[in-house]
Amino acid sequence: DTMASANRVLNFSAGPAKLPLEVLERVSADLLNWNGTGMSVMEMSHRGKHFKTIIDEAEEDLRSLMNIPDNYKVLFMQGGGTGQFAAIPLNLVSDSSSVADYIVTGGWSAKAEAEARKFCQTNIVNPKIDGYTDIADPSTFQFSDDAEYIYYCDNETVFGVEFPEIPSVPEGAKLVCDMSSNFLTREVDVSKFALIYAGAQKNAGPAGLTIVIVRDDLLGKGQAVCPTILNYKIMADAGSMPNTPPCWSIYVTGQVFKWIRENGRISAFQSCCATKSALVYDVIDNSSGFYKCPVAEHVRSRINIPFRICRGGHPDKELEETFLKEAEAEHMFSLKGHRSVGGLRASLYNATTLEDTQVLTGFMLAFARKNSGDA
Repeated sequence: DTMASANRVLNFSAGPAKLPLEVLERVSADLLNWNGTGMSVMEMSHRGKHFKTIIDEAEEDLRSLMNIPDNYKVLFMQGGGTGQFAAIPLNLVSDSSSVADYIVTGGWSAKAEAEARKFCQTNIVNPKIDGYTDIADPSTFQFSDDAEYIYYCDNETVFGVEFPEIPSVPEGAKLVCDMSSNFLTREVDVSKFALIYAGAQKNAGPAGLTIVIVRDDLLGKGQAVCPTILNYKIMADAGSMPNTPPCWSIYVTGQVFKWIRENGRISAFQSCCATKSALVYDVIDNSSGFYKCPVAEHVRSRINIPFRICRGGHPDKELEETFLKEAEAEHMFSLKGHRSVGGLRASLYNATTLEDTQVLTGFMLAFARKNSGDA
C-alpha cells in the first residue's frame, strides 16, 4: 500500500483531477467489501438500504458543509456541466420566447450561452474582453428587464478568470452559477442563488456526477419538452433516482465531503487556496517577464493558473515543451494548458497540498534561473 502511494506523481490536472490520498485509501480498503456487506458499492442495488445510506449521508454532509437552506434541493445528476447548459433553460424558462441573461467570461460560459439559445432567447450582458483575460466592470453589465435568470461561471477553468465576489444583479433576479472548478474552495451564501451546479470531477470526486443545488420554488415550471433525465422536479421527487444514479461517483464524492469536514471544513481550504495560488503568482510576477500570466490581477483564479514562458516578451513554445518534459522527469504531470489556449496551466484543487505547490514553485524558480539568461 505504501509502495502504491509512494509511486504517486504530483498531478496538476484540470479535471478529472487529483483526489485526496486518504479518500483513495479509504475507498480502496472498502473496494471489494463495503461495510461488511460482502459486495462493492459498484455492485449494490441503488434501491437497497445500503446505497440509500450512502446517498443520504453525501447529501447531509454537503448540506452541513455549505449551510444549504432547507428550501433548496440537492440533486445528484449525470451529464456533466454540458448537460446543465441545456437543463437550466429547460427547467427555469417556461416559454422558449422568454429571455435569459448570460455573463460570458470564458469558454465555458460561452458554451452555456450557445446551448441555451436552442431553448430560449439569450442576452449577453457584458462586453467581451479580448481573449477572456478580464471581467468588465459589473456597472457596465446590461441586464434585461425581464430575464428569467442571470447565469455566470464563477471560475473559468481554461482561461483562469474568477469572480472575486458574487456579481451584483438587479433586485429579485434569479442568479444561476456554474461553480464546477471552485466548488468547496470558499464559503458561499447559497441563499443568494436560485441554482448552483458543479461537475464533481474537479474539486469533489470522480467524473460522472453533477451536483445541482436548486431553490425549490423553481421546480416544475420548465418546458414540457424537457427530458426526464434533466428534469429537476422529477429528480427531486425521486431522491435523484428516477433511474440508476452514478452510484460509485456519489459514494467517492461523499467520502470527499467527509474528508473536507474532518480537515477544517471549507474555511480551512479557502485559506489554503489563497496561500497556494499566491505562491505561484509570486513566482510568475517576480520572474522579470520569464513567466507571464495573461489574466488581469483582480480576477485571477485561485484555482486554475494559466501562464506562458516568454523570451523577448513573446511566448516560447519550445521552452514550454522543455518545461513540461523536465517537470514530468520530476514527477509533475498535467501542466499543459488547455488545447484552446496553449501554454501552461497549474490547477490547484483542494486535494493539492501546500507541499505539492511548493515543489512546483521550486521547480519553476529553478527552471527560470537555468533558462532566462538569454531572455
